Amino acid sequence: MAQKEQSPLTNPPTHEQRPRVGFGVPAMGPAWLPPEQYAETVLKATAFACLFFTDEHDNPLQLRAVYSQTHPWQFVGGTMDPGERPWETAVRECQEETGIAFRGQARLLASIFGQPGAEWPYATIGFVFEGGRLTGDEIKSLTLDSTEHDEARVLPMSQWRPLMPQRDFARLDAVVEARRTGSTAHFESWDWEN
Repeated sequence: MAQKEQSPLTNPPTHEQRPRVGFGVPAMGPAWLPPEQYAETVLKATAFACLFFTDEHDNPLQLRAVYSQTHPWQFVGGTMDPGERPWETAVRECQEETGIAFRGQARLLASIFGQPGAEWPYATIGFVFEGGRLTGDEIKSLTLDSTEHDEARVLPMSQWRPLMPQRDFARLDAVVEARRTGSTAHFESWDWEN
């Protein structure tokens, strides 16, 4: 009986099975592949970058997305465009989503990783940068892009918990803890549900 061919996207090869990439010199071990063919065998991922803001009492600010019923509350940020670096994405998205022309320094609070699933076919990689504390007047003056978000809300952590799926709240909690301790968090259980 012939074996069914498996897609590298749904059944990626293990490290031992993965062909080696080379540039004209055969590698020891599994067959050599040109870079463009090798690229088809490795993990595919989308990337996002955000700025994490709080009010002056360290209550997190999040935006409510108009396009998601399952994951409505989000950090200020979005998907990286081709050619962009994470920090560039975070600053651009901040301007587009809130009207804030952010001038601070790049300080990474957390990296985020999620496996693909039924909701999204690719892995997800994210970068959350420190945005700082906003005054009440700054929060009131946010200019939201109505095609993406319809509300900006600042709440204590205890009030965020019932408004968010568990994985989203755990991500928020990891970022809050990273800011509190000054130690960058690596949160790798933001998986898409299967």
